[in-house]
Amino acid sequence: MTELSFKEKLTEIQLVIFDVDGVLTDGRLHYGPNGEELKVFHSLDGHGLKELMRNNIQVAIISGRDCKALQLRLKDLGITHTYLGQGDKLPAFADLLDKTGISKNNIAYMGDDIPDLAPMQEVALGFAPANAISAVLDQADWVSSKSGGLGAVREVCDLILSTRA
Repeated sequence: MTELSFKEKLTEIQLVIFDVDGVLTDGRLHYGPNGEELKVFHSLDGHGLKELMRNNIQVAIISGRDCKALQLRLKDLGITHTYLGQGDKLPAFADLLDKTGISKNNIAYMGDDIPDLAPMQEVALGFAPANAISAVLDQADWVSSKSGGLGAVREVCDLILSTRA
């Protein structure tokens, strides 16, 4: 059996998993005067995520951190597969596989740092923002021209959706 090309793998994607800090955000941590964690998200990324879901491609979040700002944004976007506060992302990944029944061959993952390496190795396609650490850039099948929090997620969404037109 021959291995699928990159474009063929893109057409088979049914679920895309995203990290948050450094992918959906620029990776910087902001704290308010009362210790609350603040996050900045790019509206273009949010629109891309909604377009994936409108095209029957599921979206999931596996993040090492958890905060109210993140929970609110994910609720606003309508993302229901969320795993927050996950130091080790593989158990969340396994649970997501069980819940969705989607094969690893139909999943893509976008991450930027060491905790993302293990799940990236498990899926059909790994994506990275331009400012990811070198180990992730080396493992990624495709690297965005944009940094995390600045449209990298939208580029991935558009790339996947371009195969569905």
